[in-house]
This record gives sequence, structure tokens and C-alpha cells, in this order.
Amino acid sequence: MNFETAYAFWTIVVSLVPGLACALLGCFLLLKRMSLLTDAISHGMIPGIALSVIYTGSLSPVGIMVGAIVFGWLTAWLTQFLASSGKVTEDSSLGIVFTVLFAFGLILIKMFLAHSHIDPGCVFYGALETAWRPGIRYPAPLLDTLRDVPHSLPGMAVGLGLTLAFLVLLWKELKLATFDPALAEAMGFRPRLIHYLLVGLVALNTVTAFEAVGAVMVLAMFTVPAACARLFSDRLPTMLVCAAGIAVVASLLAYPLADRLNTNVAGMIAVVLGAEFALALLVAPRYGLLAQGWRRLQLTLRIAREEILATLYRRAETGLPTAPVLLKDHGLAPLLVDWASRQLVRHGYVTPSDHGLELTEAGRLEAASVVRAHRLWETYLEKNFGLPLNHLHEPASEMEHFLGPKAQQDLTDDLQAPPRDPHGKEIPGK
Repeated sequence: MNFETAYAFWTIVVSLVPGLACALLGCFLLLKRMSLLTDAISHGMIPGIALSVIYTGSLSPVGIMVGAIVFGWLTAWLTQFLASSGKVTEDSSLGIVFTVLFAFGLILIKMFLAHSHIDPGCVFYGALETAWRPGIRYPAPLLDTLRDVPHSLPGMAVGLGLTLAFLVLLWKELKLATFDPALAEAMGFRPRLIHYLLVGLVALNTVTAFEAVGAVMVLAMFTVPAACARLFSDRLPTMLVCAAGIAVVASLLAYPLADRLNTNVAGMIAVVLGAEFALALLVAPRYGLLAQGWRRLQLTLRIAREEILATLYRRAETGLPTAPVLLKDHGLAPLLVDWASRQLVRHGYVTPSDHGLELTEAGRLEAASVVRAHRLWETYLEKNFGLPLNHLHEPASEMEHFLGPKAQQDLTDDLQAPPRDPHGKEIPGK
């Protein structure tokens, strides 16, 4: 494998391994409304890094890792402690803890490490471009690709392995503690312990990924894949698979894009994740904007169809000849009315005539159901709330589209099958 291929391979792997771990844990943080905990940890562990360098007098990776993990867990514990005390809210406790610890870390760096080689840019944006360099050497019989492993990868691999083991071994307990902590406590699952194990894994993965990918990408990897997956599914297993897939796609796409644009790889991963979220927000089958817009359009068309049927039914009741149906009083646009009318003709509920539209037998039955719901609701409002006659029509016009056969029968039984509505008009039968 040549240098360019190996460089691209290891850069993608270094971003992919923590991306998977963060995406999986991020789903649980999202469901527990703790997504910003990773931001607090990534800022709160700065004092640990500074104290480690001050105490050891060197930039030892082991010392930095220990200091960062200790203060990462301390940040998570202080946040949870303040929130559980009942004195401050969860978001306030996050803001208090991470700003205080972050400021303390900056003061330590300024006072004691002003001439050290700690790069603030690396802290925030990562250094994926320099992640691959001779680190751990494996025996020669292994593939040439594995001869030079990035020094940050083993720690990330440990974090991913522990995350997968945690999910597999405590799957049932973790689900129950996430969705119903009280029930988990009653069943003896100790949700508080499970919560602190989850927080500990979040801190571990944040710390191990921090040097290579930086604070910005760590936060993006924890929050964005989980948010995208939540748009696609309400089921936790599907959500986890979806979040992992989104993280993989972001890692695979970010490197070639960053190479083409000559920019930071970690920052490009966050940009790709943002683009994936925008796409998910648009096309998700249940919660996407297109799906919601389509459902609203279908509801509007159904209401327009029922308004046309009810209008034709009432005109037939009075013996007036049919005429072109205009529903401006109902707040429906002429284009929408024309679209709904064409659907009614296509489904056999109305037929065109010289005077406009006429109900078929099937259309008359559908129209009678709508008018029946309207007049039953007027009767219900007049009987139970004593509304005057001129205040009955408008609320009944809205409710008539949402009262199905069962609701109509319940109203009929409650009202003792009234033959007419408060205006004296006959209430159609079933």
C-alpha cells in the first residue's frame, strides 16, 4: 500500500472508530435529554490535561489521558449532582460546571504552561491530518497495512469495544433505565448505576477521541447521528443501526471532500453530518418535512372533499338545483377545490352535470355521514354547554371531519337518538 492510500485509510479509520462509539451512546443521551453533556465534558477536562502536564512536567500521553478522564468523569458527576439536588435545572447545571472548569483550565494554562506546546486549535478542531504516524509496530507477518497504527487508535478502539460490550451485556437494563427509571428501580436494576456507567463511557470516548478529532467533532458525533436516527425511527434498535450508518457515511465522505477543498478533515466531518441531518429532516418518512407536508396536503384534500359532499347534500335537501361548488367561505382555495372535485369524480362520489356536480349514491352516503357528524355535534354542544344557535355551526364544521362512525354512534346514544338538530334540520341516519 502506497503512502497516499495508507494515509487516507488510517485517517478514515481514526474518525470512524470514535464516530461509531459516539453515535451509539449519543442515542441514549438524546433519549435522556443529555446531548450537551459531551460538550460539558470536552470543556471540563481541560483542567485535567493542564494539571497532568504541570505535575509530570511533560506531554506524556498516558498522564494526559488519566487527567482528562478524571476531570471528564468529574464534570459528568458534578452536572448530575447539581441537577439531582433540585436547586438548578439540567441545562443550568451543564452551563455552570463546564464554564467554571473550562475557565479554570485556561487560567492554569495561562499561568503555568504559557510556553508549552499545547495547541488551542488542536483542542477545538482536532488533528486528524497528523493522526497517522509511526506508532505501534506489529510483527512483520501481518499485513503491511497494519504495520504502523496511529498512536491514538488503540484508546479509541478500547472505547468502542467497551461501548459495544456495555450495550450487549446490559441491553435490557439500559433500555428500561432510559425509558422508565422508576420501573427499573422497582425491578432492582439500579438505574443510577447504569446511568453512571453510561456517563463514564461518554467521558472515556470523549477523552480518547479528543486529541485526534477535537471538541467540535466530538460534540457533532454524539449529537447529530442520534438526531438523524430519531427522525427515521421510533424503535431503539433501528435507531442505533441508523445512527451508526450515518456516522460511517460521514467518515467515508469527509476525507475526500476535505482533500479536494484543502481543509480540516474533522471540521468537514461535522459539515457532512450537518448535511446528513438536513437531508434527514427533509426526507424522513414519518417526521421529515416532505412527509409532514404530504400528510397535511392529504388532510386538506380530505376536508375539501367532505366539504363539497356536505354542500351538495344540503343543496339537495332544500331542493335547489346543483350549481358550481365554490367554498371560499370555508377558507379553501379554488385550485384545491378543483383538485378535490376531480378526486370525487374519479372515485365515483359525484358526477358532472350541466349545472355543476351531482351526488351519486355512494357520494350521498358519504355526504350523509359528514352532515350527520355536524348536526350531532351541534346538538351535543347545545345540550351540554348551552351555546346559542349562532355559536354552534363553526365548531361543528371543524369537528365533523374527525367524528367517525363509532364516535357518531356514541353521540347518538348519549343524546338518545335525536331526530333533528337545534336548528330543526333532520339528522341523517347511519
